[in-house]
Amino acid sequence: MAIQKLKLLLHICCATCAAYVLDQLRQAYDVTALYYNPNIYPVEEYQHRFTESRDYCNKHTIAFIEISPDQDRWLGLTTGHERDPERGDRCTICYRMRMEKTVQYAQEHGFDIFGTDLSISPHKDADRLNQIGRELEKEYGVPYLEADFKKQDGFKKAMALSRQECFYRQNYCGCTYSIRTAPANA
Repeated sequence: MAIQKLKLLLHICCATCAAYVLDQLRQAYDVTALYYNPNIYPVEEYQHRFTESRDYCNKHTIAFIEISPDQDRWLGLTTGHERDPERGDRCTICYRMRMEKTVQYAQEHGFDIFGTDLSISPHKDADRLNQIGRELEKEYGVPYLEADFKKQDGFKKAMALSRQECFYRQNYCGCTYSIRTAPANA
């Protein structure tokens, strides 16, 4: 008799970050990718990241869900944090907003566990992400998959897979504030 895998709802930010994480997690979980990124600006950037993510999931028969972004709510929550540095309080607000929407969806739709691919990036604070995940687990009663996907050369492997898949690689996290400080041609 085959062992049934736990149903994991994984928040993803873009195909570049998600592909490696999804490939790793599919070995142990029945994974569904959730694309919810109200922070991404401008609309063309959002659409590009969405399309690549959806297409990768379709190509690899990974269930994919998009929740429409509530950019007005994101802007409201981050008001007053426009000048925060990358990894500052604005990022914590953004992490929590996206992860909370993920756990809410997981709870409403019978997922066994939830997580995020955000810790694959060296620009994201895995400890902070995991702290938020543990808080949301307590609040919503859905277990959180603690991870730091950049460990054991995860980021390096993700970038190799990204090049192999010919993914677009952005030079900023995605939000209207981070685009201002993005290095040219990163």
